[in-house]
Amino acid sequence: MTISSSLNAGVAGLSVNASRLATIADNIANSGTNGYKRAVADFHSMVIESGSGIYSAGGVRVTTQRLIDQPGALATTNNPTDLAVRGRGFLPVTTGSAVGVEGAGDLPLFLATTGSFRTDAEGYLRTSTGVTLMGWPANADGTIPSFPRDTGAGLEPVQVNVNQFTSEPTTRISMGVNLPGTDTTSGSAGDTRQLSIEYFDNLGTSQSIDVAFTPTVPPSGDPASNTWTMVLRDSAQNGAIVGEYTVEFDDSRTGGGTIQNVTQGVPPVGGGWSSTTGAFTVDVLGGPIEIDIGAQGTGSGLTQLSDNFAPTAISKDGSPVGNLVSVEVDANGFVHANFDVGITRTVYQIPLIDLPNPNGLMAHDNQLYSTSAESGSFFLWDAGDGPTGDVVSYALEESATDVAAELTQLIQTQRAYSSNAKIIQTVDEMLQETTNIIR
Repeated sequence: MTISSSLNAGVAGLSVNASRLATIADNIANSGTNGYKRAVADFHSMVIESGSGIYSAGGVRVTTQRLIDQPGALATTNNPTDLAVRGRGFLPVTTGSAVGVEGAGDLPLFLATTGSFRTDAEGYLRTSTGVTLMGWPANADGTIPSFPRDTGAGLEPVQVNVNQFTSEPTTRISMGVNLPGTDTTSGSAGDTRQLSIEYFDNLGTSQSIDVAFTPTVPPSGDPASNTWTMVLRDSAQNGAIVGEYTVEFDDSRTGGGTIQNVTQGVPPVGGGWSSTTGAFTVDVLGGPIEIDIGAQGTGSGLTQLSDNFAPTAISKDGSPVGNLVSVEVDANGFVHANFDVGITRTVYQIPLIDLPNPNGLMAHDNQLYSTSAESGSFFLWDAGDGPTGDVVSYALEESATDVAAELTQLIQTQRAYSSNAKIIQTVDEMLQETTNIIR
């Protein structure tokens, strides 16, 4: 009994050390694999109850696991869509040919801590092995709708070239112009001053609002009127009038040259002027545009000074049609599409997945993981919120393998294996001696 138990213990020792050798070999082989997590083998003794004076070897057994919660170092790259998680959390990804196939249904959800993603022919952000990044799609205005956080049902493969072109319509114009005060004095020519302001319609086409400033010339001998009639016309409506206003300027010592009052024409065309915000609204063909000419007494928009007509500061929002030039991901997981006209649009948000027991995840090829009963239920967090870390672009997570430590364990495992083989050899010799007794 005792000799045979020794033989069994030696065989068990060979088996568990072979398993440890396999984990070491896997770790060393993947020392250059981005996102690889170390596999470890833990030994556990087995005890057989023995009587006094007699001992039976129970042997040893082995359990292996992957230390998924141990991160590797981050290495910088030159690709903006090389992503790594700094801290706790996982990127949502998927695999398979179902991506981009109409009617493919729900895609399998996998977890990864890093990935070198690049756009493929269809615009999906994928790695060279087909792993596809997933996220929540944004609305047209760049906001992210509310999605459930305890399921991946709202996640979609990130596709960034759905619209290679984009534009933004103009919704606000700030108009800073100096009108010559001498034009409102008696005897002046009363010439109309013209100004054309470009804006972009809903299709990104360049249009213009043509503004005409006509001074009110008082009779001979009367003081200056300090009053102008401002008429705005929309080129998209063949020059139709969209606003008509009478602008009165202050000529006092403290507020000279600033707007004193603005009244609408009769009948009124365009929205009313606000003395506090300095803005009114006109309806061009594509919709309303707010025009800021300055608040009462501020001198920040229209002014009437000296004898020069000078547009001083004309600004507007909106842009013409632009081409997609690059894609970037920020620390909060928002995917931004950059266009050559200076527009940046948020197109997706990449959440981070957290679980109670990351080491309970099931490991798959290409450094991917999936949930299991041991890992617990997952929750989708905003990057940098809750227990999760943030997303780092231009970076990849290196392998968590420490080659020096693995080589040290390799030597120890080799010696332990040789020692267990020696036990089997010794038991064999002892059994041989026992057999020789009956000869």
